[in-house]
Amino acid sequence: MSIAIVTDSAAYLTPAQLKRYAITALPITVILGAHQYPESDLSATNFYDYLKSDQPLPTTAQVSLGQIETAYDDLVSQGVTQIISIHLSSGITSFMDNLRAFCQTYTKAEVYPIDSLLASAGEANLCLLAGRLIEAGYDAPAIAHALLTLRDAQQVYFAVDSLRHLARTGRLSNRSAMVGSLLNIKPLLTFDDAGKIVAIDKERTMRRAFQYMENHLAADLKQVDYPLLATIIDANNPELAQQWETHLAAQFPQVRFNRSQLGPAISVHTGEKTMGLFWQQDWQEF
Repeated sequence: MSIAIVTDSAAYLTPAQLKRYAITALPITVILGAHQYPESDLSATNFYDYLKSDQPLPTTAQVSLGQIETAYDDLVSQGVTQIISIHLSSGITSFMDNLRAFCQTYTKAEVYPIDSLLASAGEANLCLLAGRLIEAGYDAPAIAHALLTLRDAQQVYFAVDSLRHLARTGRLSNRSAMVGSLLNIKPLLTFDDAGKIVAIDKERTMRRAFQYMENHLAADLKQVDYPLLATIIDANNPELAQQWETHLAAQFPQVRFNRSQLGPAISVHTGEKTMGLFWQQDWQEF
């Protein structure tokens, strides 16, 4: 019995991570005007340059079931009998619903579809834990159960420069919060239990938004009895992300910190300069 991992490009796993656990990452399509690009082929520089232009705002197209079937078939041809398929939150795309329906008819391997209820680090950590558990000899049902346990303890907060992009693409669930875009503030958002993006507060500056996130991390640390991994996430804002990491690592030496980013497929909805903080039980210690 051989187990493989499939995910999508919104996990933003590094080439080294993909290679380490033989993870198949299928690209989400980013549409810039008349041109379509697999996210993995679109540089951040080209994307953000386009975003700043006067051209039609970009959109995305989810991974197709044709891509999924081809990837699964390829893995089966290599001897894979079970597939852990971990993907972008069902709260912001219909892909997971389509995938679950497809998996009911796919008979060449057992497929375990996992809804990350998030993107970026939340999705990536599930993939990395799955890889570690496969190496440790766990079977697919046990891995799927562990992934859901890890997922259900995740916390994420992020701040966007403007709600314009989220409002335009329909990814913001509580639209009444759009008043924030009129007040020149930093809307604070999270993913709810259904994996939908919701506005929860607003601050006047990114510094105050950061303090809000830091306070929530500090409060959570007082309640948990397991080691945390916290990830600073940015959308083309690496200098500020480094400042956040340096500060947080000094304030919370008991937490393991790392960095991730929002690439074009997610930044289409959040816009440039988005900043976020995500944490959960450390998958390396799970």
